[in-house]
Amino acid sequence: MSKEDKITSFVCFDIETTGLSPEEDYIIEIGAVKVREGRITEYFNELIKPPVELPEKITQLTGITEEMLLTAENQAKVIPRFLEFAGDDILMGHNIMFDYSFIKVGAERLGIPFEKNGIDTLKISRGTLSEGESKSLSNLCARYKVVNPSAHRAFHDAKATAVVYAHLCNEFFADYSKLFMPAALNYKVKKTQPITSKQKNYLNDLLKYHKIEYIAQIDELTRSEASRLIDKIILNKGRINEVF
Repeated sequence: MSKEDKITSFVCFDIETTGLSPEEDYIIEIGAVKVREGRITEYFNELIKPPVELPEKITQLTGITEEMLLTAENQAKVIPRFLEFAGDDILMGHNIMFDYSFIKVGAERLGIPFEKNGIDTLKISRGTLSEGESKSLSNLCARYKVVNPSAHRAFHDAKATAVVYAHLCNEFFADYSKLFMPAALNYKVKKTQPITSKQKNYLNDLLKYHKIEYIAQIDELTRSEASRLIDKIILNKGRINEVF
């Protein structure tokens, strides 16, 4: 790879989620910047309303609250907009396979083909920085004096990653050019079963019977998620017509 092969145009993105499983958890925020010849030219920043309750630990980590998601659209609306924003560009991220896997699952559930090449700044930092130095995004920002005003928010992390990449290029590209090559992002989506009509009817009856306001969208739940939610309601509130 020659100096002229350095990648300077790409889409750098990051997501926030309800958990760690692409099949069982959901995206709650996508943030991205479009870079052309080393300059940020466009932005993408959207919250997403998940079909499940937002775990308190996620609110503590990200600062994203249930109230902030009330007016957000669901994955079926937001993911296609992100895919349009990304276009045919190379993707970039810090630990990119985590973020890519969630987008891949969301796209496949919508019947949208999604195959990309990507660059991982975590992989680059692991191959260049000293063994004892942290490879976290926060440490890289500190190393290169990159200001990230809101860590663990998708847009700010995506923007910071793009700036960190430029610093990594300046410091290491000449000696470690192979680490900077985009590679195919491969993730095999595990099959999940959608909520059954029987589950949906019973869940709606439970919510109505116990006067529970459920702000998420039941139709988006998987079969296993619906089962867990039903069990949780029964454990905390009881079955229909059951008296404690």
